[in-house]
Amino acid sequence: MQPLVAEGVIPLEYPASCYALTGYSGGGKQLISEYQNSKREELFAPRQYALNLNHKHLPEMQLYSGLNTAPLFTPIVGNYYQGDAITIPLFPRLFRKTVTARDVQELLASYYKDERFIRVIPYDSEAHLEDGFFNLMQCNNTNYLDIFVFGHKDEILLVSRFDNLGKGASGAAIQNMNIMLGFDEGVGLD
Repeated sequence: MQPLVAEGVIPLEYPASCYALTGYSGGGKQLISEYQNSKREELFAPRQYALNLNHKHLPEMQLYSGLNTAPLFTPIVGNYYQGDAITIPLFPRLFRKTVTARDVQELLASYYKDERFIRVIPYDSEAHLEDGFFNLMQCNNTNYLDIFVFGHKDEILLVSRFDNLGKGASGAAIQNMNIMLGFDEGVGLD
């Protein structure tokens, strides 16, 4: 959302929300063990958590979005090991500027054009779906973050996917270390 806030499309007081669907590896050893060693039927369905609306990532989500308040965030753990999809619904009627979903995709593509590990997928993204379904594990074992923009004049949906163990954890650490040490950011990641 940050590029849209910075460009004045989304107002600072926008009532943002997002939900994340993530593999159970993000929950650490205990959750991994629970999923891999349990026969509990309820583990087969996605499960929402942090329903007290006080998730540990809310301060950074607010900081990096540029919004005045943190989003309403719903994290969901699924019965698969790794992969993450973050979804943000947007309502153009609340924007400061009149833009379409295609305009949002073009703005994000321009903003991230020089980012080696961020790919903004073309607006006509149906070709990137599998029989109409979004494959949130497509970036697993890579350091890539893919950003999709779907929608029409009344509703826009931003969806990003990445490997929660790679880009979301170890890959991000290596990339940041490379930058801090003055190395090419992709050393050990390509």
